[in-house]
Amino acid sequence: MKKDKSVIIWLLSGCVLVFIMVVVGGITRLTNSGLSMTDWHLVTDTLPPLTEAKWTAAFEEYKKFPEYQKINIHNDFTISDYKFIYFWEWFHRFIGRIIGLVFIIPFVYFLIKKRIDNETLKKCFVLLGMGALQGFFGWFMVKSGLVDNPDVSHFRLSLHLTFAFITFAYTLWVALDLIYPERKEIVLPLRKLARITLVFLLIQIIYGGFVAGLNAGLIHNHWPLMSDGQFFHDSILVEKDSWLLRFTEAKSGVQFVHRTMAYIVVGLILFLYFKSKKHTLSKEQQNGLNTLVFIVFLQFTLGVFTLLYAVPLWLGLTHQIVAFFLLTAMTFTLHRFSK
Repeated sequence: MKKDKSVIIWLLSGCVLVFIMVVVGGITRLTNSGLSMTDWHLVTDTLPPLTEAKWTAAFEEYKKFPEYQKINIHNDFTISDYKFIYFWEWFHRFIGRIIGLVFIIPFVYFLIKKRIDNETLKKCFVLLGMGALQGFFGWFMVKSGLVDNPDVSHFRLSLHLTFAFITFAYTLWVALDLIYPERKEIVLPLRKLARITLVFLLIQIIYGGFVAGLNAGLIHNHWPLMSDGQFFHDSILVEKDSWLLRFTEAKSGVQFVHRTMAYIVVGLILFLYFKSKKHTLSKEQQNGLNTLVFIVFLQFTLGVFTLLYAVPLWLGLTHQIVAFFLLTAMTFTLHRFSK
């Protein structure tokens, strides 16, 4: 596989843009801005309303939907407030358009110039499909909050969030394949453990989306135990009738899983780190593991304080950003143990 710096920079630029989009998506969610744009048009929504008449028309359209009728109508919600939430949702979608252009235009150029080998070309077509699917997931999520419920489905929110993380990780993996074209001996025990750790990390990200979608971080703001000095709070058993619903749709149960999964992820990364001491590692492998250990403890600490302070905007956003860094370190480490 030939190393082409321009293609590598292109792929890493895509990683940076996906990261920015997730950050803006986090702000959009934490400021309750995600339902401000009640329709989607590829061309006409590229710019926000540019006249007061267009702003008024957009605001009147927004008033027809549940978020305004059931929540904001009681909060002295003005057109200035609407402009604020509109900006974040528009900016989020605008970055999505930029990502599309940054991917497609260089891709066509590299294709014409035959600078992408067949193996990478197949992966790029997968990335193209993932980008289109992510756009659909975004609208699929928003649509769930425009019918009767003024909140989006936490399942759809988590799907949209997690798939963005996965798209980022896969883009990074493709770039790493080009950065490290050489093949070395695979450390099978460490690769297997790293794969298991990645699976649990993705489950934790999924539950992070559940917690965000249900606002489950606003209850049981205690640590290391939940409210009333309980490890497994009584409310978990009464919110829903079945165990499945208790741990997927109930606030207390979802928060409990997210809390517990944090310990598991930390434990798996530490196990991977200490197990690696039995093997001779390359510099990249050791750096990946060291970074993993540092970031997972940082993320765990941020998670605790985010919970204790009931998810202030800056802490909630920082917690999401560091989750991105943790997935980056996990992807890099797994790649180095796989290739």
